[in-house]
Amino acid sequence: MIHYAKNSELEIAVRQPGAELSSIKSLKTGIEYMWGMDPSIWNSTAPILFPIVGCLKDNNYLWKGEKYSLTRHGFIRENPQLLLTGITAGSLTFGMNSNKETHKIYPFDFDFSIQFLLEGTKIKVNHKVVNTGNSELYFSLGGHPAFRCPVHADEKYEDYYLEFDQPEQVSTWLLTGDGLLSGQTEPVLKGSNILPLSHELFSKDALIFKDLKSKKVTLRNKKSTQALSFSFEDFPYLGVWAKTNGNFVCIEPWLGVADSWNTDQLLEHKEGILQLAAGEVFEASYVIEIQE
Repeated sequence: MIHYAKNSELEIAVRQPGAELSSIKSLKTGIEYMWGMDPSIWNSTAPILFPIVGCLKDNNYLWKGEKYSLTRHGFIRENPQLLLTGITAGSLTFGMNSNKETHKIYPFDFDFSIQFLLEGTKIKVNHKVVNTGNSELYFSLGGHPAFRCPVHADEKYEDYYLEFDQPEQVSTWLLTGDGLLSGQTEPVLKGSNILPLSHELFSKDALIFKDLKSKKVTLRNKKSTQALSFSFEDFPYLGVWAKTNGNFVCIEPWLGVADSWNTDQLLEHKEGILQLAAGEVFEASYVIEIQE
């Protein structure tokens, strides 16, 4: 099922199950900015990451002496229980509550919601987590939207680059074959704010940035003034990823990261894990802006 919202500038589509943003179309130019899902390459467009980001060691974690299992990026993505709860001309809201099924793999009480809100040429993606239990809630969350690259037929992937809003001196944190943080790094930007894109850039999986100064990155190309900017003020980590045979790039704001190879697997020790007191509310947003 596809749900739509639009204003005078943009029309968006969100696909069920999983409430994945699947289309951002300019009403001015007709240009589509989201990657069209191709199951032979990658069977998603913008999965929601909750209550973990990335992989757990052996797909397991420990909580109060019990072992629980969660697959990569958690259980919200592709989840048919994440239902449409609100719709206006310019917004779509989806929500899901904890239940007996989630308690088997994640023993916390929560209310999760995500809103896609159109504001002119911007799409604001608002996340809300409410701790509905009587004790602390431990969680992470993140986004994983895939943007078309190239957009036009006369362009190639290598015409595109990411422009950070500040010069960066950063490395990527390398992953093991099991998707865990290896503890090793590799330089990516050495005082520049420009990251040229190529399929080979992702031959070792995602680029994982923990210490960016920038809170905005813009997807640009050499042949056009059209661009897509991505602001992630509320998110301390950023992933950049693509399949080496996919004409897209994912810009991924994260509140956590994958397990380290030497983790003790205790959930409360997990890097980036957030704690939310009983009855408290957590909110975080990122913003996509189309520039034409």
